[in-house]
Amino acid sequence: MSDTPTNPDQVRDSVRAAYADVATGGGCCGAPINPVASEKLGYGADDLATVPDEADLGVGCGNPTAMAGLRAGETVLDLGSGGGLDCFLAAKAVGPEGQVIGIDMTPEMISKARANADKGGYAQVEFRLGEIEHLPVADATADVVLSNCVINLSPDKGQVFREAFRTLKPGGRLHVSDVVETDPLPKHLKDDERLTCGCMAGAASIRDLTGWLRQAGFENVAITVSEASRNFIAEWAPGTGVEQHVASAAITAVKPAC
Repeated sequence: MSDTPTNPDQVRDSVRAAYADVATGGGCCGAPINPVASEKLGYGADDLATVPDEADLGVGCGNPTAMAGLRAGETVLDLGSGGGLDCFLAAKAVGPEGQVIGIDMTPEMISKARANADKGGYAQVEFRLGEIEHLPVADATADVVLSNCVINLSPDKGQVFREAFRTLKPGGRLHVSDVVETDPLPKHLKDDERLTCGCMAGAASIRDLTGWLRQAGFENVAITVSEASRNFIAEWAPGTGVEQHVASAAITAVKPAC
């Protein structure tokens, strides 16, 4: 097992390289993409049939658009937008009068997502290159911030939540699917670069996540762990036992209205 880089920029470089491989047709961190994974994560077959095939990369850990209660005309910001799956589903919910902005730090992913948007005719969706710790988005832009299994990859999660708070309008909502630590990870798992890029070793505890969200200014913070998610996490890293320490969770919070 390889050691995870400790320098934040080295972590980002490692993650960026791993997801460039995904964008160009490789697997995630050496493992092949499972084409049925998204249905296991809560996406309906009907929803998946409405988006370009190449938008579904099978690298999420939930379906944040399903819990967001999106409404026509809203502006949605997706942190770590990948091939664009959640952006395109959000676009369907907000309609042509709404707007969806996807942010990703991997140029190959941005190119892939833009091509998918052109293919699907999503005029209200745009993709911007940037880090989720430093969003290329103006203050009070979004009604809703989404993210799917990406914040765990950040070496500065508190900064991610501060940026999400900044870019939300007063009264705006945060809806995130992410992997969280439910039991302390052993050092040999936490230090494994493959598990970091695979969205497991970088998982934060519920206590830490709650603290960062509240420090950022969010209210009504709720983190709901899916015990059933341990089944597909075990498939991500078979034989490691990592599923005993992490699970997917639905993370929601609200920016105060004033």
